[in-house]
Amino acid sequence: MPEISVENGRIKQQNLDTYPLLKLASTPRIETVLVPSYDFWGGVGEPTICVVGPAVANAVFAAIGGSVRNFPLSKEGLSLA
Repeated sequence: MPEISVENGRIKQQNLDTYPLLKLASTPRIETVLVPSYDFWGGVGEPTICVVGPAVANAVFAAIGGSVRNFPLSKEGLSLA
């Protein structure tokens, strides 16, 4: 769903109130496994955000058997409705 769009050389979404964010209820179930590395600590919650796109693509593939190659899903002719 989210996409940065440009009109007349300017980004249309000026702030998060005009940018359509993916809601938690629309995301597939994500399982996170914390593996101790015994090295310098890092973030725990932030690194997992990068798996949302692939998780959605895998959920779409499981549901319809077709691969998703572009986001937002509307570019693939799909919607969350």
